[in-house]
Amino acid sequence: MIKNNIKKKLILLLVLTVVISLCACGKKSQDSDLAYVKSNGKLIIGYTDYAPMNYTDEEGNFTGFDTELARIVCDKLGLEPEFVEINWDTKEVELNAKSIDCIWNGLTIDEKRKREMEITKPYVKNAQVVIVKKGTAYDGTASLIDKTVTAEQGSAGEDAIKDDENLSKADFVPKTLQTEALMEVKANTVDAAVLDLTLAKTMTGPGTSYEDVEIVDHLAEEDYGIAFRKGSDICAKVNEILDDLVKDGTMAELADKYGLELS
Repeated sequence: MIKNNIKKKLILLLVLTVVISLCACGKKSQDSDLAYVKSNGKLIIGYTDYAPMNYTDEEGNFTGFDTELARIVCDKLGLEPEFVEINWDTKEVELNAKSIDCIWNGLTIDEKRKREMEITKPYVKNAQVVIVKKGTAYDGTASLIDKTVTAEQGSAGEDAIKDDENLSKADFVPKTLQTEALMEVKANTVDAAVLDLTLAKTMTGPGTSYEDVEIVDHLAEEDYGIAFRKGSDICAKVNEILDDLVKDGTMAELADKYGLELS
């Protein structure tokens, strides 16, 4: 009888050990963002229409620096990239709700975003620039006091306007996309826009649809990063892959193709 009790206790102990082990493994898997996306077999990438980072070309192909880079990185992660167009102003909400797994779309790194999201090391340089219609009298941001200035809502451009002593005194017109802000300048419905240099360089100047729009000022210098959910272990893995792509020349080749400067 004593031997049977001992045997039962040993079996119970073994079962409890297995259960605890499975629970621990389940928790570990649940806490791992990388394990989560691998279980789905894909990485859902949030983006906005923003040349030269993510955009559809004249032949109808979805392309861009970030688009190509994301596909390369996903291949190395063993995941399928799924691109989902988002509202930039609610990007953090979508990320935390798991509607998307990352924001890969020329995201400016700043202290607030670093507190709220897990962001890779800088990989592309950028700046905020002021653009106006050609022929517009511009003598620094002071010339835009009490004028109408636009930028993408929730963007670094909007932050630059708020942070500038003169631009903060302008009438701010928020837009959903940077391209919409650019169109407002062309249509003369606003006096100026603050946009990413990367987009402004690509979409204005000779041979573009915005030959009559020009860059007249550079504001804050900045860097782009790729954002994941806070605490996500995907970020460290992507950093490793980006380092490898820098070493083998892939990043430089892509930057040259799209006229960008690496960080």
